[in-house]
Amino acid sequence: MTTLVPPLAVFLAKHPLVSQYDLTSLVEVWTGIDFIKQGYGLTEVTMACCVDLTSGEKVGSCGTPAPGMKIKVVHIENGQKLGPNVEGELWIKSPLRMKGYMGDQAASDELIDREGYVRTGDIGYYDHDGYFYIVDRLKELIKYKGFQAGVVGLPDEVAGELPVAFIVKQANADVTEKELIEFIASRVSPAKHLRGGVLFINEIPKNASGKILRRELRTMLKSHVK
Repeated sequence: MTTLVPPLAVFLAKHPLVSQYDLTSLVEVWTGIDFIKQGYGLTEVTMACCVDLTSGEKVGSCGTPAPGMKIKVVHIENGQKLGPNVEGELWIKSPLRMKGYMGDQAASDELIDREGYVRTGDIGYYDHDGYFYIVDRLKELIKYKGFQAGVVGLPDEVAGELPVAFIVKQANADVTEKELIEFIASRVSPAKHLRGGVLFINEIPKNASGKILRRELRTMLKSHVK
């Protein structure tokens, strides 16, 4: 068994060099995409939180909680625990979670609640069988000098996804796609460069509580690509 990040899994599945090696001892590949074994985890709890042990019956699911993990879905506004098939933020309690951020108690308190649950920032739900599904991220809005930007991924066969920014300009603002791409590239790591480009729109779509509707951004992106 081995674990691979999605872009590497796709690369190895297609590259002709792989056929030159004997991989008969490789029984399973675990990754974060839906056609191979899936799982879900985050650094703050130091290990996988969910694992999918089915044979593909639960399409799109990242599995059930790993041993020792407690996972609940809560309302993003009031923190109330939610039932099956209702989307909310995933909070996770683990015996192996981080203690907090060194020298930053305020950030630690914001991340971990009084009961020891880590606020993941991931939006998801669980079904009646206890299988979890990750559908979105809670923090998606980027603000730069009055511009609002929502970032989504443009599917790419080699890289997996390329970041695309949807930009809402200030009134009378004069900025180009090239300027924004170069500005971002000068301030972030290469993985965060806007290799998918920039699209200017009139308004970032949000729900009644002010959360970005990233699914609508993805729909806009698909229409633009076509």
